[in-house]
Amino acid sequence: MPASRPRVIVSALAFAALSGLACPGVLAQDAATRARTAPAADPRVQVSAPLIPRQVLFGNPTKAQGRLSPDGKTLAFLAPVNGVLNVHVAPVDALDKARAVTSDAKRGIRQYFWAYNGQIVYLQDTGGDENWRLYSVNPADAAAVVKDLTPIPGVQARVETVSRKFPGQIVVGLNDRDPQLHDLYRIDLATGERTLLMKNERFAGLMVDDDFVPRIGISQTPDGGQAYARITSPGDDKTPAKAEPLLTVGQEDTGSTRPIDFSADGKAMYLVDSRGRETGALFEYELATGKAKLLFEDEKTDVANVLINPETKIVEAVETDYDKAIWTLTERGMAIEPDFRAIRRQIGAGTMTITSRSLDDRFWTVALVSDSGPAKTFLVDRVDIKDVKRKVKTTLLFVNKPELAEVPLVPMHPKEITTRDGLTMMCYLTLPLEADPDRDGKADEPVPMVLLVHGGPWARDSWGLDPEAQWLANRGYAVLQVNFRGSTGFGKKFLNAGNREWGAKMHDDLLDAVEWAAKEGVAQRDKVAIMGGSYGGYATLAGLAFTPDAFACGVSIVGPSSISTLIASIPPYWAPQLESFYARVGDPRTPEGRKLLEERSPLNRAADIKRPLLIGQGANDPRVKQAESDQIVKAMQEHKIPVTYVLFPDEGHGFARPANNIAFNAVAEAFLAQHLGGRFEPIGEAFKGSTISVPAGADDVPGLAGALEKKN
Repeated sequence: MPASRPRVIVSALAFAALSGLACPGVLAQDAATRARTAPAADPRVQVSAPLIPRQVLFGNPTKAQGRLSPDGKTLAFLAPVNGVLNVHVAPVDALDKARAVTSDAKRGIRQYFWAYNGQIVYLQDTGGDENWRLYSVNPADAAAVVKDLTPIPGVQARVETVSRKFPGQIVVGLNDRDPQLHDLYRIDLATGERTLLMKNERFAGLMVDDDFVPRIGISQTPDGGQAYARITSPGDDKTPAKAEPLLTVGQEDTGSTRPIDFSADGKAMYLVDSRGRETGALFEYELATGKAKLLFEDEKTDVANVLINPETKIVEAVETDYDKAIWTLTERGMAIEPDFRAIRRQIGAGTMTITSRSLDDRFWTVALVSDSGPAKTFLVDRVDIKDVKRKVKTTLLFVNKPELAEVPLVPMHPKEITTRDGLTMMCYLTLPLEADPDRDGKADEPVPMVLLVHGGPWARDSWGLDPEAQWLANRGYAVLQVNFRGSTGFGKKFLNAGNREWGAKMHDDLLDAVEWAAKEGVAQRDKVAIMGGSYGGYATLAGLAFTPDAFACGVSIVGPSSISTLIASIPPYWAPQLESFYARVGDPRTPEGRKLLEERSPLNRAADIKRPLLIGQGANDPRVKQAESDQIVKAMQEHKIPVTYVLFPDEGHGFARPANNIAFNAVAEAFLAQHLGGRFEPIGEAFKGSTISVPAGADDVPGLAGALEKKN
């Protein structure tokens, strides 16, 4: 469920991969190939399900991200053009007449939306550098060309808000004046003309209302907390903005407190707030008096998302997510209860999300996600929305990956695991079909396992279709995804239990999850790999360096090897948030903090690594620089420890181009099969269209050197 405004939120080390996008491919493998790729050493792994080709799981979708135009007559969606995702439009009742309105030929478009004047707006960076530029195009004009609205190299654009009141304009934050801070501009979508709205000299985050008035500024406090200020005058290019204190959020609440939107009259702010309580609840906060009215609370989880009526600004529903995402209608939102009930009855089981609404609110698009099948997008026609007895008609628009319905996907099972010090972790277990033929989430016998660690670390794993989990399970591995302490969504006590515990108690949680899996008969204890991206990559390096005998091998993707050098090389626009990072990770400004960071940096224990390691890195990563991978590879080579290093010159923090993602996963599954004994699809033609390079260790992975030679 999208927030009410298209706000781009940057969280430290968030691993932003395009998981879940796939495209058609070969759906079967001949018996001879299956026999060649089956593990001979371990008879317990039975080959019963055909290998799912990587292209099916990690390629482009047929269609994705369906969004209605403001008038409800046109559907926009992402679909490939020559293998690259672009925005298409079609009459909502004639998708066969779709045409592309963008022509990206490199990375593919991943973030787009309709402006209220009927134009398409999207963001794109260069090679993963996250210097987002904003583009617009008029889909109603067949001859229209894409306009670059922020043609400034090396500058990051952030969409702050769009408004029905100004359909031809948009408010954007740009850090062209000061790389650390984003000034606010109104940009005309037709001409690209920019008008300064507010010169920002101190706020890490800003909120703008529907009248395009900057209302709230958020800055860091010296203890890592946040200070919210009410902006009384935005100033101009010569006069600083004026603001007065509104509220203060202590460091312990920053991860579970955030602003959402404003009420229709602008007198109140919707705020998820955990101050004075355990979980982040939804409040209506009066800006003039500071009085807060509780709208929704859940004792186990923080509010995850909020559905706000785009015209009335009434909060209609709230999403929480403990084991699975659940939407609950508020008292004010009961007017749409018949629609929710009818839609649910018509579209079937899964997690339902409203993804767009027409201006008159008659038409919605709804996405349905399951854990073991393709996502579906529906058109909902509420017919006469003023009639309390209205009929609701639901029509399937498209299935994003039809080929997934033809392959042997398996369920994802929520599991609660208790840590050694008594915390409860919500985890997800995905089992190979041969280990769990009745799909009840209980393994018939132990199998090799991959511990798949999420990024962030201030993020979380959730229930749903996970291509990586499906891929690994199909190769014969149990897959365990752990929401270790420090993960978000489970209340502030659980989140803050991860403060300054990188490589310590956060790592203990992962080890406890592995022991649980062994005790439950899920995993063969001597055949467990650790794998992940961003913080998950760090956790992989820490696992092999700090607990050298705990894992059989590791796969680290864009993982920091030294926390000290990570902090020293952060993007400039993260600088206003550094106090929070110091509070949660460690403070390099003090002797104690520097000592802690050095102790928790895998680079300093590289000599202790015993197990095989595969590293993947994007050369343009602005969050975890290439140097983080370079330096641990060098350290391992100096100690004559084998390591395979895969580098992509046109990627950043994760591998956005499907060709590169498929190429890396081809290497990863051959690597895992070698050390865990699972099945793998030979590398074959997996490097086609990829920019993959392997600076080190190509000879250590079956078929890798030959595939590189063939590619070159």
